[in-house]
Amino acid sequence: MPAAVPATAAVSTFPSSAPPPAFAARAASVEGSPVREILALTERPGIISLAGGLPAPELFDTEGLRAAYDAAFAGSARRALQYSTTEGAPELREAVAARATARGLPTGPDDVLITSGSQQALTLITATLVEPGDVVLVENPTYLAALQCFRLAGARVVAVPCDAQGILPDALADVVARERPKLLYTVPTFQNPTGRTLPADRRAAIARTAARLGLWLVEDDPYGELRYEGSDLPWLAAHPGAEDRTALLGSFSKVMAPGLRLGWLRAPAALRRAAVVAKQAADLHTSTVDQLAAAHYLAAVDLDAHIAAVRAAYRERRDALHDALARSLPGDCAWNLPEGGMFLWARLPADHDATDLLRTAVTHGVAFVPGAPFHATAPDPRTLRLSFTTHTPAEIAEGVGRLRAALTEYGGKQPFSVGGRP
Repeated sequence: MPAAVPATAAVSTFPSSAPPPAFAARAASVEGSPVREILALTERPGIISLAGGLPAPELFDTEGLRAAYDAAFAGSARRALQYSTTEGAPELREAVAARATARGLPTGPDDVLITSGSQQALTLITATLVEPGDVVLVENPTYLAALQCFRLAGARVVAVPCDAQGILPDALADVVARERPKLLYTVPTFQNPTGRTLPADRRAAIARTAARLGLWLVEDDPYGELRYEGSDLPWLAAHPGAEDRTALLGSFSKVMAPGLRLGWLRAPAALRRAAVVAKQAADLHTSTVDQLAAAHYLAAVDLDAHIAAVRAAYRERRDALHDALARSLPGDCAWNLPEGGMFLWARLPADHDATDLLRTAVTHGVAFVPGAPFHATAPDPRTLRLSFTTHTPAEIAEGVGRLRAALTEYGGKQPFSVGGRP
């Protein structure tokens, strides 16, 4: 009689398993975001981070938002916790449409799709319009997550020549005629990462080019309400020639709170409907309770007054960063002074590399985002993005002092003269 197998012994009756199939090529070819990785790095105690484009949490209207959630549950808890329509809660769509109309772009509720952040709106538009091999035009540099999105879709990303004010319209026309792209993606107001703003005449020229040569426009506007000086400019979508071909993306992240994950898409009817179908496949709909709370908030609170308070704080912090750079950095560094948004764009002296400098900077207790990953082509290793929103003026001054020390060490501890903004 054969010996009994001990109960604790594992006996396999299956052959060695084969490895699972490989990941899709697009998943292996698109790198993760270095910004997100830097944010994880800067969670170390004592780091002054000028890296992430995060809203200042102390400026969140926590009491107003708490009351809005209470109102959403009091009005109808069953509705707040139930599935909803893909297009979004009607009252939130109405509020978004009213705000867009007030900013000079006539919009009805049916023109709006509520999304889980404006990043999802970009993903839906990409899924709707872009097939592998299609050409997508971008500014250079441009928003890093947009590059990820387009590359994940298999697009061929082509940079349009830009200067300190953004896209050069004549160059755009040449690129469109040569490349026959599917769409142009742009952040024309307080751009991420550069902070620059596209002038009104160039916006009109881009709209004309899109109409004449056949081109979709994807206009991303997460920062447009954060203006500290100067005059508001019309959206691209408001210009003649752009009405039937512009997807406008907006967000409540920078003016209300990013944790809500609420954004919106305004687009021509056929494109919007296709995006609705894409959203059904992605997540069915955006969180019902968050939408209802946001709608209650917009009905009960003067959001423009809240934004004015945020602007005042950010203006002070922007000026503090600009002034600290002028006091502390070498004369052969350069940086800009944006009229709004969350970022300054800087360039180090010749033969400097911002990615290498970051390693030294972290040892001095300060962080920033190197500019190279934001470039679609021909990255400038000397560039870096500095955010001013999440620190007080005193903390910003201290952070720039640490950056000066890091530059001194990086440059071989050679003394340098202070030059200010070129």
